[in-house]
Amino acid sequence: MKALPTFLWLISVLFLCNVSVSYGATQPSFADSPEQVTPLLNGQFAPDVMVQTAFGEDVNLRELIELQPSLVLFYRGGWCPYCNRQFKDLLQVEQRILDLGYQIIAISPDSPERLQQQKTHTDFDVTLISDTSLKAIEAFGLGYFLEDKLAQQYRSKVGAILVTDQGTEKVVLPVPAAYVFDASGLVYFQYVNPNHRVQVSPVLLLYAAQLAK
Repeated sequence: MKALPTFLWLISVLFLCNVSVSYGATQPSFADSPEQVTPLLNGQFAPDVMVQTAFGEDVNLRELIELQPSLVLFYRGGWCPYCNRQFKDLLQVEQRILDLGYQIIAISPDSPERLQQQKTHTDFDVTLISDTSLKAIEAFGLGYFLEDKLAQQYRSKVGAILVTDQGTEKVVLPVPAAYVFDASGLVYFQYVNPNHRVQVSPVLLLYAAQLAK
């Protein structure tokens, strides 16, 4: 196994239909605020969880990542202007990342139906993944409960709502994040920022992808 480049350890920063998810007796682990998330770190491996493609097909996320080196992005949803700006900015380096042999995967709580609509509005060469079950968001340690006041405003937009054991409906969102994986599923670089208005630099992602090769 290759050692993680020292530079990547230094630059890594911790920082339309609704779907209701009911977990019954086993409650998932989500933070009470974006500042309290505990994300997957450098040196760890991609979680073994099931997600869905934009066509509604079940797929194992770890197996998908192990097909080839991967840039994996978590975003709040196609309704988020900051997330859309991130995709637009990534167009600057998209082809260079693809030329390095990477696939680009973008994961959100949006339903496959919503992802289909997003595909018609972007030129970005990305595999859109639906995580309405919140399994990937939980496994990556990125999910948090939106405070009730904001949840009322976002309810019609978000792709997944958690139903707790007490029957309370909670809006869960992922903290925006970017991960660079090698083909073994090992994390070489991660950027996680609780401030969704601040996005990772496309140049930094390209550099991380180059160093991880």
